[in-house]
Order: sequence, then structure tokens, then C-alpha cells
Amino acid sequence: MYVAQGYKGDIGLWKYLIIPGLFFALMVLNYLAVVVLNIDVEALMAKQIEQKGEIRVLIELLAPLAFGLVFLLGWVKLVHQQSITSLTTARNKIDWKRIFFAFFLWGIITGLMIFLDYQLGPENYEWNFEWEPFLYLLLVGVLLIPLQTSFEEYLFRGYLMQGIGIWAGNRLVPLIATSVLFGLMHLGNPEVGKLGYGILVYYIGTGFFLGIITLMDEGIELAIGFHAANNLFTALLVTASWTAFQTPSVLKDIATPALGFDVLVPVFVVFPLLLYIFSKRYKWKNWKERLTGKVVKPDDIRA
Repeated sequence: MYVAQGYKGDIGLWKYLIIPGLFFALMVLNYLAVVVLNIDVEALMAKQIEQKGEIRVLIELLAPLAFGLVFLLGWVKLVHQQSITSLTTARNKIDWKRIFFAFFLWGIITGLMIFLDYQLGPENYEWNFEWEPFLYLLLVGVLLIPLQTSFEEYLFRGYLMQGIGIWAGNRLVPLIATSVLFGLMHLGNPEVGKLGYGILVYYIGTGFFLGIITLMDEGIELAIGFHAANNLFTALLVTASWTAFQTPSVLKDIATPALGFDVLVPVFVVFPLLLYIFSKRYKWKNWKERLTGKVVKPDDIRA
């Protein structure tokens, strides 16, 4: 069992409060600053980009989370005395084939969906491609975005999933808790200010999807690959003036922001389809047990 891998380290449940506590404190402070000070995030981003350029702003957004990944893995290794492998998977070693399969599968689907949307409504986009800034974007994106997304996966689907699961004694509580927390983490994003709180359906739904594939597959490899592809391909292919990532991408979305079916379709149509594909490829069974079953110490499993 993946969640029970946390028992392979020095548990000390209080230790699980330090890094998540610091991270969520920063998220709350950021959100409160936006709300209380009535900050126009879109205008602030535009000013920063005008002064520093899109690539530098992107680096400043990604670098702290890339550092966070190093800090989190170091904390697990030194404080919990737990291996990175057991934080990642219940398998004997990290399955890189799973990571790359999810990455390329979702990358291809993302590209096709953006291409289809462009074909159906070209008036909603403008061509934004320039070779030099795009190559800088590609370099920065490939180097930093997988670190940013891996930090979020190791924090939510790894560290918190194991810590909350051991505390609760089952898999359902950490699935719900990490999914909701993952969604709420995005409250400070400019998309929320532009589209309203309804966008949280997408963020929390994505959290549930990533949590489900983690528990069903007994590891976060698929979640790591999916998340990296989602952020990287989106950053490379399309941007908008009101999104968290504003990049010199191929296309720029100039349509009036609106909360529509594009939020519901991924959660209620595309993600279930991906679950079907993954379940067939990796022969998932015992869904109820894997998603809601008890978390038992490895010694109890062997007994």
C-alpha cells in the first residue's frame, strides 16, 4: 500500500505539520493581501512583466517552488529518515515509464484540445510566436516547470497523503483532504479573481483526479507526469493576460474571460476517460479498497 509507505520513516506526526504549515501560511497571507489590500493581480502582473519581461517573471514564480522541492525531499530524507523512493511509490523503484507515459499522453491531449479550440474559434486567439523568446521559454519551462509541479505532487499526493492517511487510518480522508487543499491553494491565482470561485471546481476536481490515480496506482508517478505536462504544454502553447503563467507562447487567448463548459468538461469528461485508460493499461482492481480502505502498518500486512 502506498500510503503505508510513510511507516518506513520516522513518523512523528508533528513533523508533518512544519512544511505544510509554512506553505499554507504563505498561501493564506498571499490571498489575504490580495483581498484586504484590494490588489489588482492582473494589473500588478502586467506591471511586473513590463519592467522585467515575461521570462524573468516566470522564473521568479517557479524558482521558489523548485527550491521547495529540494527542501521537502531533504526534510523527508534527513528528518523523517524516509527514502525518496518510498515517498514516491510502493514499488521497489520509481517507475519512470509511468511518468513519461502520463506526460506524453496528457501533452498530446492538451495540444489537440488547444488546436481544436483554435480551429473552432480563431477569433479568440492571436498569433504570439517569436523564435527567440519562445526558445528561452522552452529552456526555462523544461528546467523549472517539472520541478514546480513535482513539488506540488510530492507535497500533496506524497507527503500529505501519507501523513494524513497514517493519522486517519484510512485512504478516503487523505484523498478528500489533499484534493480540497490542492484546490484552495489556487485561491490567490488571478484566474480566480477573473472567473470567480466557480473555477475551484476545476482545481479541486483536478486534485481528486490526481489523488485517485495515486491511490489506484500505488504511487505518484502518473500524477507527476500528468501535472508536468499540464503546466508545461499550456505554458508553451497558449497564454492570456489574466492567467498565473504569462509567457511568450505560440498563441495568446484574447477572448473575454468566462466560466463555461471548458471548466466542467475536463473534470467530468476528460478525467474519467483518462482514468479508464490508466485502469486498462495498469490493470487496476479493487477500487473501493484502494480508495477508501484502511491504512495498515507494513508489519501487520506481512502478518
